[in-house]
Amino acid sequence: HLAEGAVRRQSPEQREQTLAQMETLLRATGFPYYLVHLEEALELPPSILQPGPERASTSGPARPSYKEAVDSFIQQQRHDRDSGTSLPAHSTQDTPAGPPAPPRLPDAAQTQELLRSFEAAGTATAREELLEMLRTHLIVQTARDRGYAKVMMGESLTRVAIKLLTNLSLGRGAFLAVDTGFTDQRHGDVMVVRPMRDYTAKEIAFYNLFFSVPTVIVPPLFTKRREKLSIHQLVERFLLGLQEEFPSTISTVYRTGEKLSPEPAKASSESQRCLLCLCGLDTEGGEW
Repeated sequence: HLAEGAVRRQSPEQREQTLAQMETLLRATGFPYYLVHLEEALELPPSILQPGPERASTSGPARPSYKEAVDSFIQQQRHDRDSGTSLPAHSTQDTPAGPPAPPRLPDAAQTQELLRSFEAAGTATAREELLEMLRTHLIVQTARDRGYAKVMMGESLTRVAIKLLTNLSLGRGAFLAVDTGFTDQRHGDVMVVRPMRDYTAKEIAFYNLFFSVPTVIVPPLFTKRREKLSIHQLVERFLLGLQEEFPSTISTVYRTGEKLSPEPAKASSESQRCLLCLCGLDTEGGEW
């Protein structure tokens, strides 16, 4: 489980409180977790801009299947529960026994440098794209550092439908299969999967309500800011507004996008690859 703390228009006290709530929730799950601040994107190595070498599935010693690994984890949890011990959670820092220490915030200089980067982006749409790119690079790099080969993202059907129309509006129609598909292998050694893409945001919200799943609400990038909306926000408001009157709107967009998503362009060399999103440039149009 990877959780990133993004830079917000919040005071250090508010941000520290949000991070503490998030860490409390992650500790309660019993799974390993890593807290990564968005400021750490400023220190990412240049290798993040190149796909990593794909891992051969046949080389090396045989590893247990995913189902076997899950069963083993569940059995270990039951054993720890019966014996009165619990599985320790992991974060980016080793913490001693006792009450958890308050999360450390990045240096103020790093925060200001990152805020200047966002201010340098001329439009709200560019800032949204920059935030998404930095989050993705941070998550992928954290997975590489910790030895993970797959990353599960929490994008719902609603979010995927919004992403479909947003990509078309931004001229990224050639990358629909990469940005919204179930699997995303553009990073080579780390595969990104989206297992929640068949469930709407309302279904997930009702599940959390009925089963008392604890949640942490983090304000979006442009909360309480008076400026022009980004394309992402315009598409989101448009789809959610239609959804109120026509409940099948989002599912229709999602299903249509599934049929229209083309095969992503393949990059034959690094010069034909975008350095920001790592997708192959759509430069070979053929006869058309």
